[in-house]
Amino acid sequence: MKKYVMWPLVLVCIVLAGCQTTSMNQVMETSESQVAIRQIQTRAFDTTDRTKTLRTVISTLQDLGFVIDKADNELGTVSGTKLNGYSLRMTATVRPRGKKQTLVRANATYNVTPVEDPQPYQQFFAALQKAMFLKAHEVD
Repeated sequence: MKKYVMWPLVLVCIVLAGCQTTSMNQVMETSESQVAIRQIQTRAFDTTDRTKTLRTVISTLQDLGFVIDKADNELGTVSGTKLNGYSLRMTATVRPRGKKQTLVRANATYNVTPVEDPQPYQQFFAALQKAMFLKAHEVD
């Protein structure tokens, strides 16, 4: 009698286990290719002064209405949040590229969803490019 009760329970457990979707696959899915997203998120600047670039990134984020949450000169990262009826968080990483350039990569999330739309990145990099130009020519 117990065998007849156990087999349906085992069968139900196997069927339910087969329906499980992994969170890792859902996290790693994007509608754009990673290369295209990285191209939207990254810009190179003709400077080797990482500290000055980090300070300019901080100023640019603040000019765009972000509140700086964390800045780490040693790691070369800056994170800021913009609360305007929504939560947009942007993290920028600054690192050297070759001997004459510095690479800035920005990563934005809207609430908890990665931002793939190029518009916020274009706004950030347009403002950053202007600020880098002004800093390079020592204009306040």
